[in-house]
Amino acid sequence: MATLPVFRWRLAPDGYATRRQLRARGLRPGGQQVAAQLERPRRRRGPLVAYLYRIDLAKPVRPMTPGRWAALAKANAARRTCPACRRDAGYVIPAHLGTCVPCAFPDYSPRSS
Repeated sequence: MATLPVFRWRLAPDGYATRRQLRARGLRPGGQQVAAQLERPRRRRGPLVAYLYRIDLAKPVRPMTPGRWAALAKANAARRTCPACRRDAGYVIPAHLGTCVPCAFPDYSPRSS
């Protein structure tokens, strides 16, 4: 089993990129294995690790199809719909509340000045 090359933070050679860097270029790993890793040392804890992929083996990002756009819109609408009152809140319902703000705090009324 071969070990991955390890580079220090900000010292990776050209031709390697993280997933986020690939995405910024309109690319994706495309099924390739991790080619190398970056390590950023930290005090009192293990190092931060970022995995690198080869840019020459990366593939273009798949375009969004109409079906994928529709599924994304439906998922976002579900995140905005309050389960208690079934209304579109106009914002993503906070997970720690579980309902829209008026349903979570029914007795609260803002001061009128």
